[in-house]
Amino acid sequence: MLITCTHCQAKNRVPDERLGENPNCGQCGHALLDGHPADLSDASFGPVVNGTELPVVVDFWAEWCGPCKMMAPRFKQAAALLKGRALLAKVDSDACPRASVQNRIRSIPTMVMFLHGQEVRRVSGAMSAQQIEQWVTQA
Repeated sequence: MLITCTHCQAKNRVPDERLGENPNCGQCGHALLDGHPADLSDASFGPVVNGTELPVVVDFWAEWCGPCKMMAPRFKQAAALLKGRALLAKVDSDACPRASVQNRIRSIPTMVMFLHGQEVRRVSGAMSAQQIEQWVTQA
């Protein structure tokens, strides 16, 4: 399984049976799948989404958004629930306008699931951790 490091964008090959064992990046040493949402920037968005074979679930949010703040701890819980099965990431739509525009983000929070770099699902609005887990695993 190829996983692109969210810190240095190095591609890492991780055996499927080791996905739940906290694998680290071979280049920078950061955890690849630690059960926490990764923060993506305009620069890291493309390499991570396109270079990761696991489903990548991106939460587009903004600091000023009340529902986004309400959903943040739930998204973090979902990242722990989905550890080794999906890579969860966050994109601040104000700080990363290119990623937001390229993905046609019209409202926030919006979650988009990518598989092999292609959008496969999208949902807007706050969800519980269990709803997020179910939404991801039903894809």
